[in-house]
Amino acid sequence: SSFVIPATCCGHRSCPCIFPLLTINSFFQLPLALLQERDKQAKWHGIPELLQKLHESSHPNSDLSHTHGVLKELSSLLSMEAMSFVTEDRKSAQESTFPITYTFDLFGGVDVIHSLYFVPAVNDDLVNDCLSVLYNCCICTEGVTKSLAARDDFVLFLFTLMTNKKTFLQTATLIEDILGVKKAMIQLEGIANLSGLVQSFDQQQLANFCRILSVTVSEPDVGNDDKHTLLAKNAQQKQNSSLSRAEVNQVTLLNIPGFIERLCKLATRKVSEATGASNFLQELEDWYTWLDNALVLDALMQMATEESEHTKPTGRLSLATSPLRHRLPQSMKIIHEIMYKVEVLYVLCVLLMGSHRNQVHKMLAEFRLIPGLNNLFDKLIWRKYTSSNHVVHGQSENCDCSPEISFKIQFLRLLQSFSDHHENKYLLLNSQELNELSAISLKANIPEVEALVNTDRSLVCDGKKGLLTRLLTVMKKEPQDSSFRFWQARAVESFLRGATSYADQMFLLKRGLLENMLFCIIDSGCKSKDVLQSYFDLLGELMKFNIDAFKRFNIYVSVDNKFQTFMTQINSSLVDSNMLVRCIILSLDRFESQTEDIKVVEVLSECCLLSYLARVENRLSFLFRLVNIINVQTLTQENVSCLNTSLVVLMLARRKGKLPFYLQALREKEHAEKYPGCLLNNFHNLLHFWQRHYLNRDKDSTCLENSSCIPFSYWNETVSVLLGSDRTSLCAIGSYIDEPFMDLDRDLLEY
Repeated sequence: SSFVIPATCCGHRSCPCIFPLLTINSFFQLPLALLQERDKQAKWHGIPELLQKLHESSHPNSDLSHTHGVLKELSSLLSMEAMSFVTEDRKSAQESTFPITYTFDLFGGVDVIHSLYFVPAVNDDLVNDCLSVLYNCCICTEGVTKSLAARDDFVLFLFTLMTNKKTFLQTATLIEDILGVKKAMIQLEGIANLSGLVQSFDQQQLANFCRILSVTVSEPDVGNDDKHTLLAKNAQQKQNSSLSRAEVNQVTLLNIPGFIERLCKLATRKVSEATGASNFLQELEDWYTWLDNALVLDALMQMATEESEHTKPTGRLSLATSPLRHRLPQSMKIIHEIMYKVEVLYVLCVLLMGSHRNQVHKMLAEFRLIPGLNNLFDKLIWRKYTSSNHVVHGQSENCDCSPEISFKIQFLRLLQSFSDHHENKYLLLNSQELNELSAISLKANIPEVEALVNTDRSLVCDGKKGLLTRLLTVMKKEPQDSSFRFWQARAVESFLRGATSYADQMFLLKRGLLENMLFCIIDSGCKSKDVLQSYFDLLGELMKFNIDAFKRFNIYVSVDNKFQTFMTQINSSLVDSNMLVRCIILSLDRFESQTEDIKVVEVLSECCLLSYLARVENRLSFLFRLVNIINVQTLTQENVSCLNTSLVVLMLARRKGKLPFYLQALREKEHAEKYPGCLLNNFHNLLHFWQRHYLNRDKDSTCLENSSCIPFSYWNETVSVLLGSDRTSLCAIGSYIDEPFMDLDRDLLEY
């Protein structure tokens, strides 16, 4: 390969770019005296000379006796610069005209190191030195990382180095950096003897390996909001009808014997079980590889402080003089174990959401993941002295936050994925709590749900409380501005999602969840849209079809104008609250058919919320806004629920023969707003998209049916009626659009 003079060359006589275009071989034939003379002028720190020596050692039968010393010298130079890049000196290092790493790269250092790997006589120490050099280069120069990432054969070769415990950590860290910038996701099946490699790892190595796996099993973030629209996703799925690389990698991992079982053991092991026979210095060397940001060390020091809260502080904390230095190793073990578990839980969570979900679910149940996490809840996951009063941050697995926050959020994400629309959700309870569900069903004279009856009680939680109950306890105590509230509400909501279970709802109502949610929405002053949306969604699932919940609701909001405050919150962001509105409308429809029940009649007559939605003008107001705030081009997974809620309103109207009345009201509304045809044309386009989107998705259509208790066939039939081409039909949208305003957006609708 040739050296290319950068376009940014300053033209100074000491600039290395002024060398003529040289091949690597011709460069290494330059006289040593010339290089040394130019080195003094350009301040290259002797790097060209060191690379010449390495190049001489890169041939098959070379003498490697001096190579170790040369690599150590290079590594020392590069590590100093790398350190400046990850500390407060980073800015000055970047502004340096010719950083050490830049010079190393310019003179072909990466190619030289690459060639050394394939010299037969290279030993473990030399391999480790080479890894150190490359890793430090990657820290300072992204171009080096990208160059290595483009060498597929080299990336696959790096995996073979992980079989050696001496080089494992350095290799794993370098692979992680390389995969982070690699454009095409690596195929795990291309790694030689992957199954044997993974099975050779001890538990600590496997935990480290999960950091690499997290990049290979999850779909890449497209990073563009436009590509997150359902329109764009559908188009992409048409182009990529086969399994994605991430899905193929997931299948590859599931086929490795014992892989899931070992991850479950890692996720649930206690800190005392993780120490083994390793001494502190070995732990410290391992720990060093994890110090990716200062937040890790901050968390470590905070924990050490909290462990010694009875020790009176004496000024600024110093590890050298403070008695906390004796407590630090145990704190380090705790935070280290937490960081391992974050990666393990992430991989398990991704696999749970993949195309082989049922297979993963079966294995997680068999290997007792949930009971194991329940046993860790108080002592590690939600330790009493851990502060959780953090500002709300982005709900992303890539969020830059401390290890303990990441651990809690990943734990909650796993619970959400585990419970969502799956019968194994009852493993989150213990035997006594399962008996309580059975008693609730018996008292209400309703049959137990099949999933509860079929739950294997040998796999449920142990102890006085199940995992769901423990989560409810900390959720109610969580500060109002805590970043965990969003994920806590999502995890609990997932337990309720699917076919509505009266017993499940009453189990949570008896523990004060409804009052807690209403307090958070009405009285807490919560301003976060994400958190409020999670409250609304949870409240909707908790109250749906449950007359006791509506009675409790009415008692809570009947004082101090709380109902008005509640409705203000709902109306302030209908995208966030529409699922709750849908649940109320569905519940009202069911209650109106149960007028023989005295309790139902009583609540119907007294509940201000049901009375509000019973008024046609209020339903029409919601319907108009729901249709008006979305269009085909802006539909996402987050706001498509608005379309389905509007459909629920019209389906219920159709059942009662009032569909023409609602369509006429929409027509009158758009004319009153001076936009004739705009609203109805938009709704027409949305329903066309709905047909294409849902008719090809069994899972999504099943979710619609289960959550609404309306057969999907009726959903589909209603959409077909609304899209009918007969302009004389009083149930077809087209009948209410004047001819001049038909198909206003036809030219914009390409899907």
